[in-house]
Amino acid sequence: MDLRLMKYFVTVAEELHFSRAAKRLNMAQPPLSQQIKSLETMLGVQLLKRNNRTVELTEPGRVFLEEAKKTLKQAENAMKAAQLAEQGQIGRLSVGFVGSAADGPFIHRLTSFLETYPFIELTLKEMTTSQQLDALLAGEIHAGVLRSDVQHPEIHMQEFTEEPCMLVIPESHPLASCQTLSVHDISSDPFIMPPRHLGPYFYDIIIGFFHSYGCRIRIAQEAIQMHTIVNLVSSGLGIAVVPASVSHFQRPGVVYKHFVEPSPHVRLSAAWRKDRVTQALELFLNHFKA
Repeated sequence: MDLRLMKYFVTVAEELHFSRAAKRLNMAQPPLSQQIKSLETMLGVQLLKRNNRTVELTEPGRVFLEEAKKTLKQAENAMKAAQLAEQGQIGRLSVGFVGSAADGPFIHRLTSFLETYPFIELTLKEMTTSQQLDALLAGEIHAGVLRSDVQHPEIHMQEFTEEPCMLVIPESHPLASCQTLSVHDISSDPFIMPPRHLGPYFYDIIIGFFHSYGCRIRIAQEAIQMHTIVNLVSSGLGIAVVPASVSHFQRPGVVYKHFVEPSPHVRLSAAWRKDRVTQALELFLNHFKA
């Protein structure tokens, strides 16, 4: 069935007046009347009751009107979807991210991206840096948001943001009332750190920072996620160094402290495979770059 016939009928049904409907459609009234008659002949039912003064919908006409509106709307959606797909604004995107990114500007930019491109189906997966790199190489995710300076011929990286690190210590710690702490004040404390094999970039920055001041820290516990590390600190199992954005996680029993020394900084970067760039991924990367 020609969609134009549906459009003609819907317009007449809304106006219940052939002259007004013809005006809306920018056509003469006689051809419009002929088109409606052709539609009724095609369907084998009377859609409209006509006399010299009024036009009324029949019961089949009311049923057909409801379905015709749905069909026209679906056709409009199909055309819009095709146009958006051509522009890369519709599709699927799978993105991995480190847990510590959930407390910083990444989430705000992500919300903005979803509002700007509502037709892109985005799937988020919380993963360690190491897991994201493996998933990228295996083609399981389109992009990763991670803390790494990895050099790999198949992976391209783009820095998203950089932030200082802070100390997180138990509220019961003897130095909890101090405004700032020196590396020498806490170097003998037990530390909680992520395992190096899951995030060597962050691990090496922290260890190198203390070494640069002649301190060697004692790692007493290991945990993968930053929120888990903060929870362990609140239990009194040690202290930790975390990206500053993690301080938004206000867990009872802990306090966050700045270093006296210039704080080490860690990057948050986007990573993707050079040979697997889709239009949706380009929009994602450009949005974060902006």
